[in-house]
Amino acid sequence: MAFLISTAVLVTAVMISIVVNRRWLPRLSVNYVSMLIGAVIAVIPFLNGLVAKFDSEIFIGLIVAPLLYFEGQNTRLNLVGRHVREIISLTIGMVILCAIVAGLGTTLLTGVGLPLAFILAAISTPTDATATESVTMGRRLPIREQTSLKLESLFNDASGIILLNMAILWYVNGYVNYSQTLWNFVYSAGGGIIFGGVISAGIVYLRQVMLRSKLNFINNTYNNGTPLKVIYLLTPFVLYFGAEAIGVSGIIAVVFAGLIHNAEGERSALANPQLASDIYQLVGLLSDILNSIVFLVLGIVLLRTTLDRTVTYDGSLIWIAIGIVLYLANLVARYGYVRLVRRVPNREAWIFALGGIHGAVTFALAFTVAETQVKTADFNLVLMSESLLIILSLIVPTIVFRWLLPKVKVDVDAATRIAAVREQMIEVGIQTLWDMPISQEFKDAVTFDLRSQNGHTTLQQFMTEWRRMVQHDDYTAAQMRELMVIYRNVFQAERAYLLKQYEGTHEISEDLFNNLYREIGTAEMVVLEYGVSK
Repeated sequence: MAFLISTAVLVTAVMISIVVNRRWLPRLSVNYVSMLIGAVIAVIPFLNGLVAKFDSEIFIGLIVAPLLYFEGQNTRLNLVGRHVREIISLTIGMVILCAIVAGLGTTLLTGVGLPLAFILAAISTPTDATATESVTMGRRLPIREQTSLKLESLFNDASGIILLNMAILWYVNGYVNYSQTLWNFVYSAGGGIIFGGVISAGIVYLRQVMLRSKLNFINNTYNNGTPLKVIYLLTPFVLYFGAEAIGVSGIIAVVFAGLIHNAEGERSALANPQLASDIYQLVGLLSDILNSIVFLVLGIVLLRTTLDRTVTYDGSLIWIAIGIVLYLANLVARYGYVRLVRRVPNREAWIFALGGIHGAVTFALAFTVAETQVKTADFNLVLMSESLLIILSLIVPTIVFRWLLPKVKVDVDAATRIAAVREQMIEVGIQTLWDMPISQEFKDAVTFDLRSQNGHTTLQQFMTEWRRMVQHDDYTAAQMRELMVIYRNVFQAERAYLLKQYEGTHEISEDLFNNLYREIGTAEMVVLEYGVSK
């Protein structure tokens, strides 16, 4: 029950954060708004009590894993293949360099013992693919750095986890087993790739057998898409928890599975367009919710940590110095690596270095330390230091990128133009409607629907229509067929108008044409499939 209540509170908070962002704070990333609302939840005792205690395994398995799966699915496997050497370089070579610089820097500048320093350093190495847009909102990242940051964040989690396990064993046993650490990395990362590849290939094959079987096309056995959607939604969880159960990297498994499913989605969309559209919409919804939940949870736990009087380190503020050292060490190591090893120009090297944002994975790894034999005081130090690291990695590039990155050019008149063309398109549809030899009732009803396309119907008009439909008898089969013909003709008239404006007179741009043409297609699908026909 506690889990369900927590989920309800978080999803409600996500909805509020999106509304607040779009209504009052459109120039601020929704992720920052989510963090602020999370902090508010943590401050209010009643709301704070409704949200369960943070659990790193649940957090990574139920939130981070599907997000990485969706992110992987948005990345072409061919892109990964062309950047294999770069990925290995960034996720092994650079991660090790960052860990060494951060570990030694922490020891030399703060006096923390080497094993604990390397625990802190290992946790600070993974970057977060879901957090980058928080610091680049309204700014354009160079394509090369954007690709490198995306690929790095997809694959560097396994490196951080292996280094963390090595550092914890060093802390507990007093020595480092390098050969065991190397084998653990090969087994975890390689096993994750193999497990994710084999299982996801089997899932793709099963989905395609169901989708393309003759039985499906004859009697629509699977064509409503429900079994296929369920399989799709379960995929990241099956892969993550299955991989973790056999001791390989669940993160790598879900990322690799997403890459494999990318090609499936490209080549099977028209086998069932409705299913493809539903999954696309579902992924968009879940991505928005899960991404906001990540930052809500960060806001909640960061403030809980700040307000928790038991989370201290011998009464000192050394965690502040450590957090700053960890951030600067990673920043310098990232810059130096891509500048000297990858031969990246100075400006682009700084963009890449600053773009390594820490978030969900770093926070989850910090909490896993509590489940080991690390002392409570040292765990508190880890938690507070990594919290400061996360905050710095968000705030610093948000400020610096205002000077380092160019603004995304926004066409301020685009909304006005699209509204004007949409209005003309609707008027053409209405004129076509009123020229038809049909009943006045159908003319009035369809006119109301068409004017709703541009937001030109009031709440009072809607209530009038709602009361009319509640009191109206069911349409006969003949009336339903007539109404479907009316809608098809009206939408065809709107399409013809757009085509004439785009291809004939060239009065509208390609983007504007595509947007409105897509609107008509969506409206037609909704009205004919879910409105009139039902």
